Amino acid sequence: MHIANDSRIYLAGHKGLVGSAIAKRLNSGGYDNVSTRDHRALELCDQQAVDLFFQEEKPDIVILAAAKVGGILANNTYRADFILENLQIQTNIISSSLKHKVKRLLFLGSSCIYPRECKQPIREEYLLTGPLEPTNRPYALAKIAGIELCDAINAQYGTSYLSVMPTNLYGPNDNFHPETSHVLPALIRRFHEAKLSEAQVVTIWGTGSPKREFLYVDDLADACVHLLEKTESTQLVNIGTGVDISIFDLATTISNIVGYSGQIEFDTSKPDGTPRKLLDVSRLSSLGWTASVSLEEGISRTYSWFLANQESAKL
Repeated sequence: MHIANDSRIYLAGHKGLVGSAIAKRLNSGGYDNVSTRDHRALELCDQQAVDLFFQEEKPDIVILAAAKVGGILANNTYRADFILENLQIQTNIISSSLKHKVKRLLFLGSSCIYPRECKQPIREEYLLTGPLEPTNRPYALAKIAGIELCDAINAQYGTSYLSVMPTNLYGPNDNFHPETSHVLPALIRRFHEAKLSEAQVVTIWGTGSPKREFLYVDDLADACVHLLEKTESTQLVNIGTGVDISIFDLATTISNIVGYSGQIEFDTSKPDGTPRKLLDVSRLSSLGWTASVSLEEGISRTYSWFLANQESAKL
């Protein structure tokens, strides 16, 4: 089925980076029957509470954007939390979707599901062809389990559950916390604070050589709604730009946009993480969608949002 404007949509994780962008995109698209609950109103790790919610709301469409997420440090430090909470959240929502006959479900994973030493660019069929990156393996395994669960339910019950794998995301409502943020928002904060303090040097983890692909979160939201509106696809699909950049060049770009004029140094005693993560987005392109926001424009928008929302941002 294609999504319709009067469809009852449940958006899980509507306050996060991804969920808030999808909520904005649904609103601009004229979807006015969207259910959301924050964690105080609905604890997604509580199976009975989730099932009761589905029984009462009876959604037609479920968008599963709720997850416990973080960067290298958070993933490596809170390994048990990352696998346990993500398994609970997605299993509760997906199993309740099946039980209450949800017609279409969109499960959001992450590009970290792919093997650490993966052939580049990464095609969807490379999943489970090699060892994972050790620093985020628990999180990746939880997401892989979610993909497999959706595929298994489709095969057994004839449902239309779709898993999408976004590349590294950034944008408004991002997490700028120094210990739990991803690299791009972390660098925005670091360079902003260095500019204010007139610091001579900013030191960054690793060698600067790893390459990463970044997608502005409003583009991701648009891709998700496009897939629901325009396709019946249930094949795993990557969502990205198909272009990557080294951490060194990313740091230089961000420092220029923020206006930091000091030096950038790299602490090579710290881990780099995965050497490269570039998604092959040919399947997504064949389904009629390509990204539209350039990295420079996206970083500028994100920095403007950061400056305007420092009191409420996750700092």
